[in-house]
Amino acid sequence: MMDRRTLLAGLAAAPLIASRAMAQAPAPLITRRIPGIAEPLPIVGIGTARRYENPEGEAALAPLRETIRRFHQLGGRIIDMAPSYGRAESVVGELVAGLGNRRDLIFSTKVGADSKEAGRQQIEQSFRNLRTDRIDLFFVHNIRDVDNQLATLAELKQAGRIRALGITTSFDQQYQAFEAVMRRARLDCIQVDYALDNRGSAERILPLAQERGMAVMVNLPFGRDRLFNATNGKPLPDWAKDIGCTSWAQVFLKYVLSHPAVTCVVPGMSQARYVDDNLGAARGRMPDAAMRRRMEQFIDAL
Repeated sequence: MMDRRTLLAGLAAAPLIASRAMAQAPAPLITRRIPGIAEPLPIVGIGTARRYENPEGEAALAPLRETIRRFHQLGGRIIDMAPSYGRAESVVGELVAGLGNRRDLIFSTKVGADSKEAGRQQIEQSFRNLRTDRIDLFFVHNIRDVDNQLATLAELKQAGRIRALGITTSFDQQYQAFEAVMRRARLDCIQVDYALDNRGSAERILPLAQERGMAVMVNLPFGRDRLFNATNGKPLPDWAKDIGCTSWAQVFLKYVLSHPAVTCVVPGMSQARYVDDNLGAARGRMPDAAMRRRMEQFIDAL
């Protein structure tokens, strides 16, 4: 039996042990909402362009499986795909089925077709590829045949097969047409390119999304890798610690995520270590307006 002195010593130490555990535990992931999807979602997801396109054999699949496993373990939820990303839908569908965590994940994919019938066929193939009877978020990719495809997605939303719909672009030359669709269509979410060195969408697209009550998912938050090339070998500036950043990736992501219109980002992730790093940007303090200007000035000077 435990004597009284030992018991009292243990009780006295308990608050200290608990406080240390709380100090060591990571801050919770910041969440935001996408209309049509009831629950708030963590603001960093997985993008699958290129990296999930055509993995051959277990040696190539294993790191992708571990990436998704670690992402789920840390509380991540959104995985973004497209039929134009090679076999990404099928690869994710297979890996998620094996991991058994579909219920906790948010599937986002796209349709890119030139007719209503071709779009319907592609959409149905996406359901089969992903091994699911509901896809959470469906975009018209690069506003291709946009009115026909949005009409189909609206039918699927009404039927409960998808939860939210939207449009995507990653090309400046499409911004005018993209904006026109945003003004005339009922959209839950848009997906657009935006990065510390690629700020064009902040001029009109992001403010319009705020005005129209649309969520914003950002693709290419690393500026097609230009940001990493510009900062390669350079130490983090002293101000990075003021916003809780321990890597350049977190600096770049926090800049994007601190824009008031942005709901989430989907950087490419194909290794578990990238999950740990990128999800760090979904925690802690975000840059304020003054810090955002400082970050812009820093990167523009490189």
